[in-house]
Amino acid sequence: MVFGNVVSSQRGHLSPQQSLDLANIYLECAIKAQDADIALALCHDTEVSLFQAKKAVKHADDPTMRHGVGTAYIGLGRVLDKQGRISEAKTIYKKAEKLGVWVQDQLQVAQPSDLKSDASTFEGTVDSTMDTVPDRSQHTPSLRKHKQINDVATVPSHIFAENVRPTAIVAKLPEPDERLANTPLLACCLGLLNNLHEIEDIIEPVARNWLQVVENDEDEHERLTVLATDVIRTFKKEEIKDAKAVAEVVCLAPVIERDLFRDLLGSFVDGIDRANLLVLHQLQGLARLIQGADKGYLDADDLVKILSLLTTRLQSTHQQSPQHVYQLTLAASYVLDAMADTKVEGLDREALHEPLSMYLDALKGNAEPYLMYQAAYACQALLCVPDNETLWEATIRRSGKVIQGVSGLVSAVKGLDLNGFMDGLKNIQKGMAGASGVVDVVVTAFNGATSLTASGQCFLEGLKEGFSFKRKCAWYPALRGADTFIRDGEFSSFRKLVCEAPCRLDPAFQWGVCQRLGEIASNPVWDARTRRSAVAFLGEMYRNGEDWGHQVSVKEWILIILMQLSSSGSIQQYIESLLQELESIRDATNTAIFRTCREKDLSSYPLQVVLPSLASPSLLDRVQNKPDVEGTLRQLRKQRMKERGGNVVYIQPQAKAGLQASDDQHFPLQSKVFLLLGDSGAGKSTFNLQLEYNLWVNYSKTTGRIPLHINLPAIDKPEQDMIAKQLRRAEFTEPEIRELKTHRKFILICDGYDESQQTHNLYMSNRLNQPGEWNAQMLISCRSEYLGVDYRDRFQPGDRNQRPEPGQFQEAVITPFTPIQVLDYIKQYVSVHQPLWEAKDYEQALDLIPSLKELVTNPFLMSLSLEVLPRMVDPGEHLSAMQVTRVALYDQFIEHWLERGKKRLSEKELSPQAKAAFESLVDEGFTRNGVDFLKKLAVAIYKEQDGQPIVSYSRFKDEGSWKTAFFNRKDERQLLREACPLTRSGNQHRFIHRSLLEYSVALAIFDPYDWKERPLPVIGSGRRGSTSSTFSFRVRGFKDEVAASIEQEPDINSPLAWCYFVNEPSVLQFLCERVQQQPVFKQQLLDYIEHSKTDSQWRTAAANAITILVRVGIQFNGADLRGIRIPGADLSYGVFEAAQFQNADLRQVNLRSAWLHQANLSGSQMAAVQFGELPFLREENEVWSCAYSPDGKTLALGLSNGGIKVYSTLSWEPSQTLSGHSNVVVSVAYSPKGDQIVSGSLDRTARLWNVDAEICTHTFSGHSGDVEDVAFSPCGDTVASAGDDMTVRVWDAGTGDCRFILTGHTSPVWNVVYSPKGDRIASGSGDNTVRLWDVETGMSLRTLSGYDRPIWRISYSPQGERLASGDNDGTVRVWDVETGDCCRVLTGHMRGILTVAYSFQGDVIASAGNDNTVRIWDAETGACRQILTGHSGSVRCVVFSPRGDHIACGSEDNTVRLWDVRSGGTRQFATSHRRQVYSVKCSPHGGQIASCGQDESIRLMDVETGISRCFRAGHTDEVRTIAYSPRGDLIASGSDDNTVKLWDVETGVCRQTYTGGTSHVLAVAYSPRGDQMASGDNGGTLKLWDTETGACQHTLTGHTRGVISIVYSPTGNQIVSISDDRRVRVWNSESGACLDTLSGQMYAVMNIAYSPQGDLLASTSSDCTMRLWDVKTGECRQISIGHTKAVQVVVYSPQGSQVATGSEDGSVRIWDVGTQEYFHTLAGHTKGVTCVVYSSRGDYIVSGSEDMTVRLWDVTSGQCQTVVESINSSIQSIAWSTTSDVECFIIGCYDGSVRMWQVVEDDDACRVRLRWRSVNGSLDSKDTLIQGVHGLSQVNKQLLMQRGAKGEPFDRLHEASKKVTQMVSVVSALNQPSTGAALESAAANLDNDQLDQPEQQPIQ
Repeated sequence: MVFGNVVSSQRGHLSPQQSLDLANIYLECAIKAQDADIALALCHDTEVSLFQAKKAVKHADDPTMRHGVGTAYIGLGRVLDKQGRISEAKTIYKKAEKLGVWVQDQLQVAQPSDLKSDASTFEGTVDSTMDTVPDRSQHTPSLRKHKQINDVATVPSHIFAENVRPTAIVAKLPEPDERLANTPLLACCLGLLNNLHEIEDIIEPVARNWLQVVENDEDEHERLTVLATDVIRTFKKEEIKDAKAVAEVVCLAPVIERDLFRDLLGSFVDGIDRANLLVLHQLQGLARLIQGADKGYLDADDLVKILSLLTTRLQSTHQQSPQHVYQLTLAASYVLDAMADTKVEGLDREALHEPLSMYLDALKGNAEPYLMYQAAYACQALLCVPDNETLWEATIRRSGKVIQGVSGLVSAVKGLDLNGFMDGLKNIQKGMAGASGVVDVVVTAFNGATSLTASGQCFLEGLKEGFSFKRKCAWYPALRGADTFIRDGEFSSFRKLVCEAPCRLDPAFQWGVCQRLGEIASNPVWDARTRRSAVAFLGEMYRNGEDWGHQVSVKEWILIILMQLSSSGSIQQYIESLLQELESIRDATNTAIFRTCREKDLSSYPLQVVLPSLASPSLLDRVQNKPDVEGTLRQLRKQRMKERGGNVVYIQPQAKAGLQASDDQHFPLQSKVFLLLGDSGAGKSTFNLQLEYNLWVNYSKTTGRIPLHINLPAIDKPEQDMIAKQLRRAEFTEPEIRELKTHRKFILICDGYDESQQTHNLYMSNRLNQPGEWNAQMLISCRSEYLGVDYRDRFQPGDRNQRPEPGQFQEAVITPFTPIQVLDYIKQYVSVHQPLWEAKDYEQALDLIPSLKELVTNPFLMSLSLEVLPRMVDPGEHLSAMQVTRVALYDQFIEHWLERGKKRLSEKELSPQAKAAFESLVDEGFTRNGVDFLKKLAVAIYKEQDGQPIVSYSRFKDEGSWKTAFFNRKDERQLLREACPLTRSGNQHRFIHRSLLEYSVALAIFDPYDWKERPLPVIGSGRRGSTSSTFSFRVRGFKDEVAASIEQEPDINSPLAWCYFVNEPSVLQFLCERVQQQPVFKQQLLDYIEHSKTDSQWRTAAANAITILVRVGIQFNGADLRGIRIPGADLSYGVFEAAQFQNADLRQVNLRSAWLHQANLSGSQMAAVQFGELPFLREENEVWSCAYSPDGKTLALGLSNGGIKVYSTLSWEPSQTLSGHSNVVVSVAYSPKGDQIVSGSLDRTARLWNVDAEICTHTFSGHSGDVEDVAFSPCGDTVASAGDDMTVRVWDAGTGDCRFILTGHTSPVWNVVYSPKGDRIASGSGDNTVRLWDVETGMSLRTLSGYDRPIWRISYSPQGERLASGDNDGTVRVWDVETGDCCRVLTGHMRGILTVAYSFQGDVIASAGNDNTVRIWDAETGACRQILTGHSGSVRCVVFSPRGDHIACGSEDNTVRLWDVRSGGTRQFATSHRRQVYSVKCSPHGGQIASCGQDESIRLMDVETGISRCFRAGHTDEVRTIAYSPRGDLIASGSDDNTVKLWDVETGVCRQTYTGGTSHVLAVAYSPRGDQMASGDNGGTLKLWDTETGACQHTLTGHTRGVISIVYSPTGNQIVSISDDRRVRVWNSESGACLDTLSGQMYAVMNIAYSPQGDLLASTSSDCTMRLWDVKTGECRQISIGHTKAVQVVVYSPQGSQVATGSEDGSVRIWDVGTQEYFHTLAGHTKGVTCVVYSSRGDYIVSGSEDMTVRLWDVTSGQCQTVVESINSSIQSIAWSTTSDVECFIIGCYDGSVRMWQVVEDDDACRVRLRWRSVNGSLDSKDTLIQGVHGLSQVNKQLLMQRGAKGEPFDRLHEASKKVTQMVSVVSALNQPSTGAALESAAANLDNDQLDQPEQQPIQ
């Protein structure tokens, strides 16, 4: 003891190892001490030393030291235990356990030699106290004294002697279509069908026989599936889901499809989530669903969601009953079991794992042992969820498909391999160890829980120690395996598992086994013998302590189970006998256990296996009482599939994202599309039919949506209940329709929206997917030309003012067939129809007939072409000479169809009467009779049905009506109907394709075959003085014919005279082609227009006629259109230069983008005329920024003079001016309330303005550079500014203080914008990036990269999930804000983008920039909807009005243009190039003009009419240059695609393609003889080509930079080329040798020209000079100096005596070649001259300039004869044309337009008038006279006046006021004494004023 005290005094200075060694010394002394007090004192010293060592262990990771200290604690505990200090020993053991050392492990390892003798003593001490029960004084010796526990337990052999299967629950399986008796029977049937292949070898005979009957009966299988589906859906709709309903659906759950199972699972989850109080049977149902789920039915996300819900409910039910907590814990256990099976990983430990683990751990303290057990089970499952252990996978995974729902009908199942499973359990037990290597599992009750109870612990405390909450234990997988054996009826395997499991004595395992035995005994599914075996097993576990241990908690649980089972059931007596036997055991412990159990409330102990019995009537009964819709659906399915079946040629179409998207941007069309658009014949109906067919084929395998094809024209008022109407047509009964409406879902395939002439939103008017209405998805097809601009409002769900949610509305436009699709179609067609031609013949025709290639991209025209082509080609005719048009194909098709019908009828057996009728038709001309029948029928359909294509004819109902003439049973009519391309369905008749109806009515309007003298009806006079409405011009009527006839007069009975075809684009297209082919029809249309001048009856015909002519491209320049009546006509894109419209009726005429230059509209009626745009705002300074107020009532502009001007949008007059900035205001923005404006300026400040007070409230100073942009936060409390100093600053709008300075950009920040929520700021910079910032912290969140140029402007979408940005390369990019990915790139601008904006609805994006245009993009598809032109300077800003109907654009041209984006026209009727024109050339004969441009196309235009055609299919990049061959039959073109192509002018066929170069081709030229062609490229190489063979004759090298021009000498023996290398080279065209190099230019050579004689060359240069070279000597004869800037153009006069040059200094100089002096300087252009050309006689010069003007000069006088303005674009090229003594010049412009002016020479002056112009969409009214125009709105008046119109329109209000004033003056004169002369004078004044009024035209 002295030694101990000495050591104790120095203990604090010992190392951990020294402390441990000292503790072991004390411990050895304590063990050897004989005196108990000494031993106790030594134990105290041991503990003190161990405490010191343990402290050190906690701070060091030393497993050896940790194990040593733990082992010493175990030894100390033994000594204390031996001394009888059980409580203290327990405390010590716990300390050892905390160090990872367990008492039971130490009992199994070798003891130190000096402790061996005491080990037995210690063990004996434990034995003597293990069965002690607290507070019980006596114990039965037989229960207290026992032998060593056996390794393997044994049970009597009669217990679970063999495997069994559940008793069959069905007496008779149903026959097909037989009513089912109950839901389990339904589950059984589906289980057999679903698992046929798994159980085919083990099913019972009764089941095998039933399967033989129904196995191949798809309808019966579908019926059973639908019944189960309906039961589930009925359950979901139940407001109160009682326990019996839950039992019924749980019964079905294992046999239903995955989607339906997940739907049911979601219903349970939602019900539990929404319930305020837990409903136990729903919770039980959820548990059973999860427990019985098939593999793959439960997703990891679903399980995590359910577990999260259960965890939340667990945490919120701590004060509820233990039953609720138990059921929640049980459900959580099943979820965790499933998660372990599906290997869920990545469980959020903080959010889910830890809270659930802590809650379950807290249940250790619960007073209910069954709850404690279930919590321990859930903990074990939770520990195994994120488990990747191979041993676990090998042991617990399911061994095969779970066969459920076939109870009693299978003889065996393939279950777990018992031996393998047992080995796996042993491996798990060995493998579950901690870092120290000590096995982390409770091995036996003998060494564990029992010792604790012997030490005086209560029953619950023992359970807490026995049940593991913190570490994985083997009993959990053992119980999972036991569940599998029980499920499969393998009870012998179950018995072996329980008896031999290594965790057999674990109390948790025994508790779980007892629970499962009780469930077996209580489940009536099992036979009585099996249930008695379960009871006997429980009794054996209670009695046999040697095999099962003596755990009191388990014994109590066994008694509770038996007592519950004894209350009811078929084996009640057997259980009672067992209980009596067990109670007879005379032992104090046994007596105490029985007494405790009888005192408990057994109902609180859950033991439920079977849910309540099914209700009567059950859900199934209610479902089966519904109408049998499936039978009718099957009939519909068979009928529709039969109609579509057979040999059908079908090519899956492709689609593009929108109407304006490129046809190249296509994707495969699938059934997800909502709105399907396409041209007539594009294949919409074919796709719809094929889609319906495919959906019916897969109907039984899908989710059950019923495909319903609805032909809209066949439905009366489809806007009301169209589904029911269609179902009635399909013979569904009303009860069936009600049933379908209530319980089924549809896919509606609505065809022919345009044919039904719909304007309603069918989705909304039919209330689809509204409560109590039809559940349906809708696909609706419509011709794209039928729709206007705002067409989406007719289709998208929801409020038109709100953008639909993503995925609610989709659209696609069917694209034309690709070449691959065309070839595939040809192959299918030849295979199916076996035509005269083979596939190769059709392919050859496509190659050689250029006009055919474009036609066959339309599927319907493709089918027509393949049918009629063989008969259209004459023998020996060369295919390349053919011109095939759309109308020609239809002509041939109709003729071919009728001839085929005639042949078919001739071979048919006809009645005598029919045969006579047929012969009569043949004698008269069968084909012509058929054509006449079709024409008359089409006319009647348009006249009587407004073009609605389906005619319903009932013999008795329609007798005597117009239909009788076509559909009666007379033989002739019946024969013609049979031969014509008509189809019939029931009593409904229609053309086989809508386009045939349109063709037929167009043929009735003009048929080239039968045009002859026609009787002219009497034309009545107009109704003078009519009081009809201003818009009452849509009147139809007919007049009687008279005998008089006039040759080639128009017909008042023509459909053109009574039906408006303005909105019938397909009919108009047929008629346009007739105009191009038949001059007589063109004259007829002009006659209609002329007739309308004198009689209003012709106004409809005239409106149709002029619409057709304008569409053809006929231009009415200088036309006399005075008094014409064309109300409602479409003159958009029409050209009416100097046209005379005086007193014309132009009401409701569409004049969008019309050319009205110098037109006279005086006195015309222009009410409701449409121009498509609003007046612009003119400022004195450049407009750099603009912003609408939130209410849209004002528009603020930021100007270049530093001012801010505010306009009222009601009057468009300025209302306020804010001054203060000293430099350009680059940005303005309104506050959210609209009461403040923030502005940013290049004066380095931002300012905050009070709008009402017009004062600056704050000046934000701090930027060290210019402020480039400002933005208001959505809540209005902060302002952000971006600056040149590379920062973004955030300001407090209230105080003006700077909150943040956001740094990170490495270049100036050009743009800043808040997100819609206001939590982020986005900034765009010159460092080519967009950065996202957190508003609260100022931190940078993300950087969006992908640009290689600066970001000029950015804009957030209204939802904030997208960000649009524009950059200097002309592209707009759309970004995903969350991911930072670039979603879309929008291309089209030709120069950098300065502004971009989202509409407030988010459906469109506007962008604008340095190319002076505004583009409107579809935000969803990326398609360009509109291109708005008109600005003459860069567009600096664009902003949408809050309603989204208008946009305002501010420009450097000092204007703000206001566009109506709703009327922006999806029809682009443009005949110009889409981009810059590079060159225009006149053909040698002068009758044709060719142009090429940046849009990769070549256009040919007729000189007389301007009608153009385009060569697009060829080059794949910009076409830089073109040249005519000397004969004019060929055109050569050079392109940036590195090729030269040779085109046939007549056919448009590409004759040859010259390749071989690797650089852009910049120049081409023909030799004078046409046998050779030269090309020059960007690499400095020239190539000489043989035009006959296409061979390259020579490759000429020498230039070091690009060859920009090539010229042949007049004789053709030489070629001159110029290059950017400042050299002029002369080449021999035959040998290719370089003859001379002309050098001397100081800078780049710009242009070159040969003199007509070929002896001189003129060249111009950037050095401001023009040089003349002697071709023979190569000497420079002259250097002409005079221009002050680069000389860009040089041209010789036709005689060669003069040279004209054009310069960037804006002047043209004329030089005398002989004197070498200039004699005229032609000044007037304000910018550089880009092109100069002499007239053919040399008396005039035409110059074009960058100032967007063309000037005509007199060469002799040097005077400017005329200036052509209103071009709105710089001039790129000019050519002169002379035809029929008419002198004209043609210009090509930067905006893509080509225009031709005629030079008109009067006596004393020379002027020009526009002959024609290509159409590119720009309204022009310069010098248009609008004097006295009636009905013109103030807005339209202002618009025209801004564009240069002159005169004052008629103002009714002003004139009425003037008359009243005059009448008052007359009355005053009468009331005053006056002379008669005065009265006469007053009256005369009044009369004269009235006479001065223009005569008003009568309104009919």
